[in-house]
Amino acid sequence: MGNPYAVQLGDKVAAARRVLTEVVPESAWLDPFASAESGFRNRAKLVVAGDVGAATLGILDAGQRGVDLQDCGIHETSIKGALPVLADFIDDLRLLPYDVPKRRGELKHLHVTSNPVGELMVRFVLRTDRQSQRIIATLPQLHVELPGLRVATINHLPEHVALLEGDREDILTEQRTLAMDLGRVTLQLGPKSFFQTNTAVAQGLYETARAWLEDSQPGSLVDLYCGVGGFGLYAATLPTPPSVIGVEVSDDAIASARHTLKELRKDEKAPGSVEFVAADATTAAGRVSDADCVIVNPPRRGIGADLATTIQRSAATTLVYSSCNPETLAQDLAAMPGFTVTKARLFDMFPQTAHSEELVLAQR
Repeated sequence: MGNPYAVQLGDKVAAARRVLTEVVPESAWLDPFASAESGFRNRAKLVVAGDVGAATLGILDAGQRGVDLQDCGIHETSIKGALPVLADFIDDLRLLPYDVPKRRGELKHLHVTSNPVGELMVRFVLRTDRQSQRIIATLPQLHVELPGLRVATINHLPEHVALLEGDREDILTEQRTLAMDLGRVTLQLGPKSFFQTNTAVAQGLYETARAWLEDSQPGSLVDLYCGVGGFGLYAATLPTPPSVIGVEVSDDAIASARHTLKELRKDEKAPGSVEFVAADATTAAGRVSDADCVIVNPPRRGIGADLATTIQRSAATTLVYSSCNPETLAQDLAAMPGFTVTKARLFDMFPQTAHSEELVLAQR
């Protein structure tokens, strides 16, 4: 931050090219996909701290005291507008912020997600059920104060651990998913579903991958680490759609992908064979072996040697790899020497940071 955006973007491109120089030819690089400089983040995951009636929403400092970030410039406008309302709601209900050093309190985190039309999903992360009824009883008033509220939940995190959410999720609203309209596809996001934090850049990412697949025209496709199904569902809308199998370990994300597929079927936008499976992508060798195309979008650790070997030995002739870590991308591509990268593009998913997303197309 503080550097002109063009300089930031140029530095990111140069850094990615240096890391990937051995596996991505210079001729493969396309112009980067830029982001808005501020107001781009569609999700706020905030620590609740402070005192009863004077809660802070933000992060903790080195002394474990709350630092309020309601005015943070990276959040979308609808989130910035909602945070003061939610802070007042928390204070008015006398909800007890969790005190990390003392290991006591109730409300640990607040998660707020916004879609392109400003509709919201709000999740209250509580330690116990002691104050749940206060939220449930007052939810109609919160709907009045936040007309865009579509999904509200209480997540339960009883343990004193460095996590942002627990396993149990109680949905308090009739609507269970937030509709993320990306133009060609409207993804349905459940409370615990992974989705890229920059909606406009995510749409560009999916559209670019779809255009590359339209050129290669695979007959079958396996989408590993598919999340809520973005890459696979975009591929399913191609004029000549491949058969698609999406694999993701999160049950919630798979439920969201299936919901989106159901809606696409109603509009006759995904006529081909599409299936989503809740499973560990690293154990999906049987599904990969006969596919024409493999798409991977792993966490920062990459796909690892075993899965890279599986893809290398498969019948796939096309590989699309979306990565948030150029170092592990370079390692994984080096472990699949049968593929040659023909296209690569940087997507600035995380402005004002050194992080970026890279999308590569590799073919045999």
